[in-house]
Amino acid sequence: MPEVQVIDADMLQQSGSWLFEGIDHGGVGLSFFLIDSLPGAGPDLHAHPYMEVFVVHEGEATFVVGDQSLVAVGGQVVVAPADRPHKFHNSGSARLRITNLHPSPRTITRWLNSRNL
Repeated sequence: MPEVQVIDADMLQQSGSWLFEGIDHGGVGLSFFLIDSLPGAGPDLHAHPYMEVFVVHEGEATFVVGDQSLVAVGGQVVVAPADRPHKFHNSGSARLRITNLHPSPRTITRWLNSRNL
């Protein structure tokens, strides 16, 4: 039976977010980002070969998923289909706290441009 793990979040921190990749923690079949960002911040346009689930805990985020644009706020969940280009940014006036779930033991990202939102 696998051992119980407790991981200090500071060990996962990298440039303004925290990344957990399951492959590095006993082969867990899930990876995720914890993001706590200032207004205006967000990743470039990208895609994954699997669905990505965004759990918005606090704040407001504007998402572009394929040809759709939408706003999500704390308490909402957004699901981006596999292979659909997407990006988001903190479109509110306060911090954005969001968890981005990747159903994969390692995040697999195909970056599609270099322009931030």
